[in-house]
Amino acid sequence: MSNDSSTLVQKLWNYCHVLRDDGVSYGDYVEQLTYLLFLKMDDEQTKPPFNRESKIPAEYNWNSLLDKDGDELEVQYRHILGNLGKESGIMGVIFRKSQNKIQDPAKLKRLVDMIDKETWLGLSVDVKSDTYEGLLQKNAEDVKTGAGQYFTPRPLIDAIVDVMQPDPGMEIIDPACGTGGFLMSSHNYIAKHYQLDKEQKKHLKYHALKGVEIADNVARLCVMNLYLHGIGGDESLVDVDDSLESDRGHRYDQVLTNPPFGKKSSITIINEVGKAVREKIEYERTDFWATTSNKQLNFVQHIKSLLKINGKAATVAPDGAGETIRRKLLHECDVHTILRLPTGVFYAQGVKANVLFFDRKPASETPWTKDLWIYDLRTNKHFTLKTNTLKYEDLEDFIQCYNPDNRHQREETKRFKRFTYDELMQRDKVSLDIFWLKDESLEDMDNLPDPDILALEITENLESALDQSSYL
Repeated sequence: MSNDSSTLVQKLWNYCHVLRDDGVSYGDYVEQLTYLLFLKMDDEQTKPPFNRESKIPAEYNWNSLLDKDGDELEVQYRHILGNLGKESGIMGVIFRKSQNKIQDPAKLKRLVDMIDKETWLGLSVDVKSDTYEGLLQKNAEDVKTGAGQYFTPRPLIDAIVDVMQPDPGMEIIDPACGTGGFLMSSHNYIAKHYQLDKEQKKHLKYHALKGVEIADNVARLCVMNLYLHGIGGDESLVDVDDSLESDRGHRYDQVLTNPPFGKKSSITIINEVGKAVREKIEYERTDFWATTSNKQLNFVQHIKSLLKINGKAATVAPDGAGETIRRKLLHECDVHTILRLPTGVFYAQGVKANVLFFDRKPASETPWTKDLWIYDLRTNKHFTLKTNTLKYEDLEDFIQCYNPDNRHQREETKRFKRFTYDELMQRDKVSLDIFWLKDESLEDMDNLPDPDILALEITENLESALDQSSYL
């Protein structure tokens, strides 16, 4: 096998098309690969030059699959998944609630043989991690499954991390970590920009990063992604939990996240007549400024609570966050920068979103926000998920304007403007959805955006109008 990760992605992905005929979805296929790759790599670690003792019981290890085929193979695979899901640490997260989705034993055997032929630990970390990232991105492109909501475009993540400039010794959390993009980008930034001593390397690998993810199937992909990047150990850096449920008490230097899109927090329950109904969740948190079932507003409040004093946050947030929470955030934190994102960069369609940058501050009678700088990457910018994707180069001007080395020394440009706290207070409902550039498509019919983009914007505007009643 070539060490070219794109070739490896294609090789693995081609086999997915074979399984599609049996009804195996993209997401199911990536999950099955995750189970099998973990077993194979664990087996490789027991051999020279690693010679590590495996924590997987012998009756459930990789070798237990190799001499079996047909129904015997399928039964053994099912036993492996069921039993390893009861283990603790990283193994428990990866195999928790796992199921065999490959119903044809012959195809399962072929996949096992394909993986067994390669020495995965012999590949560089970059190749292994890029390969898995490539599979996750292909999975995210499958709009039918909705997997894209857990996958933030990597150029955007890298740009956010570049302006946040995490450093050795920091503790960083993503409370809605999805497939782990922010955690891996933070790790890579620190490893690249600093000469780390032994203790700093240990801290970065085992203690610097923390993730929380509510969905089992996504958490396993995140943990495997970190594992292939060489991040973490036997204990999982990702908790499978509802971040918003409670304040765990630990505080972090940085919070980097893209919370889930959608308007309401809700659960499905069975009522007294046996019918499944959706029930809104309102989190009763004493550290929250307001009680609401809008999960995006809850995440803004939760992110603030996670930060140490003078800790820094960068979070993707939709236009039109609730007024009560906006006022509190501007007063109690230094909300210093907003990046207005273009449409067409997220897999959740019709989304108009911003990246909100703020620092938590000590209690004060006077507002901490003095000046809010807004970079408009939305007006007259149109991207799509396949033909005109957002690239890192598209964000380089924002990075330069942000001036991460000293954000207190900034200059206004065509797309970068400063607004004082007093100006913000005079706006209707303290709206932070501020724009000043002329939309060329409104002036020249020849410059109308792609019809798909127009359709997405119409959908978003309708959803926004319907949701106004939910804002505080």
